[in-house]
Amino acid sequence: MSQNQELLDLVKALSGRVNQLEQQVTSLRLVNAQDVPEDILVAIAAGVAAYLGYQGEKRQPRFASMPTWTKGTRVAQLNHTPVR
Repeated sequence: MSQNQELLDLVKALSGRVNQLEQQVTSLRLVNAQDVPEDILVAIAAGVAAYLGYQGEKRQPRFASMPTWTKGTRVAQLNHTPVR
């Protein structure tokens, strides 16, 4: 067998492998291109986080009823400065 024939066989083999890989990549893109609703993604993420042992913190908003907070906010709004 001549060297040219060996090289030609190698190129054909590599071309076949490249075609197979391109088909696999295309099929993976089709699987990843499916739109998954956000609520399902959130449910999956919560399930994974719970499985890994993460316990989220439950927080409840509390509104301050102190007069200094109210006065400070009012002054900041009158001066057009952002509230911290």
